[in-house]
Amino acid sequence: MTKETKSDKDYSIYFQPPSLKDAKKRGKEEIAVLYDFAIPEELKLFGAGKSYMIRTYGCQMNENDTETMKGLLEQMGYTETEDKEEADVILLNTCAIRENAEDKVFGELGHLKHLKTRNPGLVLGVCGCMSQEEAVVNRIMQKHAFVDLIFGTHNIHRLPILLRDASFSKESVVEVWSKEGDIIENLPRKRSGMKAWVNIMYGCDKFCTYCIVPYTRGKERSRRPQDVLAEVRDLARQGVQEITLLGQNVNAYGKDFDDINYLFGDLMDDIRKIDIPRIRFTTSHPRDFDDHLIEVLAKGGNLVEHIHLPVQSGSTEVLKLMSRKYTREQYLELVGKLKAAIPNVVMTTDIIVGFPNETEEQFEETLSLVREVGYDNAFTFIYSPRDGTPAAAMEDNVPMDVKKRRLQRLNDELMISARASNLKLKGEVVEVLVEGESKTNPDVLAGRTRTNKLVHFAGPKSLEGKMAFVRVTEANTWTLKGELVEEPLQLSV
Repeated sequence: MTKETKSDKDYSIYFQPPSLKDAKKRGKEEIAVLYDFAIPEELKLFGAGKSYMIRTYGCQMNENDTETMKGLLEQMGYTETEDKEEADVILLNTCAIRENAEDKVFGELGHLKHLKTRNPGLVLGVCGCMSQEEAVVNRIMQKHAFVDLIFGTHNIHRLPILLRDASFSKESVVEVWSKEGDIIENLPRKRSGMKAWVNIMYGCDKFCTYCIVPYTRGKERSRRPQDVLAEVRDLARQGVQEITLLGQNVNAYGKDFDDINYLFGDLMDDIRKIDIPRIRFTTSHPRDFDDHLIEVLAKGGNLVEHIHLPVQSGSTEVLKLMSRKYTREQYLELVGKLKAAIPNVVMTTDIIVGFPNETEEQFEETLSLVREVGYDNAFTFIYSPRDGTPAAAMEDNVPMDVKKRRLQRLNDELMISARASNLKLKGEVVEVLVEGESKTNPDVLAGRTRTNKLVHFAGPKSLEGKMAFVRVTEANTWTLKGELVEEPLQLSV
C-alpha cells in the first residue's frame, strides 16, 4: 500500500464540480437572508501584529468581494500591506471568465513559491471564481501543492474560520461550495475613496453557452430592497459621491421574490431619491431591460446617462449559438428606446469575435451594428473556450489569425465612433468627479464625467474626491483634456 501524498490527493471529493445538467435543475428552495453575522470572539485578535495582501483579478464583483475580505481580515486584527515580502497572508481573488486571467494567476503562484519556501508560516490562498472549477482546484493541488487555502465564491463569510484552520493544518484547507449559499448581510467591508460598489444580487440564470459565471456564482438571488436601500443611505451619510450597483445581471433583480412585486426599475426609482450625486449599474442583459426601467432612467437626476449593454455579437445566428435569447433586431429596438427616452445617453458594450462557426458575413454584421449604435467604448475579446460550458464542446473552428484580424478591425471601428462622440464635447463644459492625480503626470488631475469619460485638467489637489466643472479643450479617442471653470448654468454630460 503506497502512502498518499499531498499532490496525489483527489481534492474533488471536497466539492461538486460545476455541471450544466445539475445547474439547470435549480430548484425553488428558499434562500435565507441572515443578519446575525459576527467574527467569532476568539478570532478577533487572531491577526494582531500580522499583515495581509489581496491580489484581485477580473470584474467589479471580485473587487467588491475583496472589500469584504479586507473587512473580515481587519476585524481579525490584520493590517493591509502592499509589500508581499512582509505579508503573513496572501490571497489571490481570481477570475474564470477568460483563459488569460487563469494564466496570470498560475504565473503569480509560480512567483510566490519562493516566498512560501523562505517563510513557511505564510498562508497562501486562492479564492474567487477559479476556485469553483474542479479542474482548476485539482491543478492547483497537483502542481502548486504549497497553496494552503482554497475557497469559493459562496463561502467568503467563512474566511476567518478557514484562515484559522489553514494556519494550523499540515494539509491544505479546501472548502468550495457548489451550491450557492444564503445571503449574508452585515458583513464588514473596507472601502476607500469617493466611489463605492453595492451588490444588489448574486448569480446568473442566463446560461450563455460561452460563460462559466452561472456555475461559479450560482443562481440568481436578490438582496431585499430594504437592505440595499439602507446600505446606499449609509454611504450617502459617509459622503460617497458615486455608487455602482452590481450584479451579474442587474436587470433580473427582484424576479426571484415571491412575496413582493419589486423589480430593478422600482429599486432605481427609490435610490434616485437618495442624496448621492451619481448612481451607476452593471451589468445588464438586454433580454431583461424592460420599459419601466427605461422610464425611470429617463428621470435623470443622480441616475447617470451611461448604459453598459453587452451585445456580444451583431449576428442573430451567432447570438442564437451563444444562447443570448434575443435577436439583432430586438437589441437595436432596445437601443432605439433608450436613445428616445434619454437623448444624451452614452452606450458601451461587450463584444466577442471568433465564436465557433462565426463567418465573415456574420462578423460584418457586428461591424455594422457597431456603426449603427455608435458606441463610445467597448470591451472586446477573442473567443476562447471555458471548460464546463456548452460552447467548449463546439469546434473552435475560426483560426487564431482570423480572430486577431477581426478584433483589430472591430477595435478600429470602435475608435472611429469613440472619437466622433468625444469631438462633440469640444468646447462644452462637463461635470467631473475628480479621482486624483493623473497616472502619467502628477501636475494634472484626472476624473470622470457622468458618462464615464476620462478627463485630464490642471487644478488644485484639494479637488480630489469632489465635483469640478471643466471646459473640454481637446478631444482624443479615449480621453478628454480641459480647463477648470466656475460652476456653469448648463452642462454637457
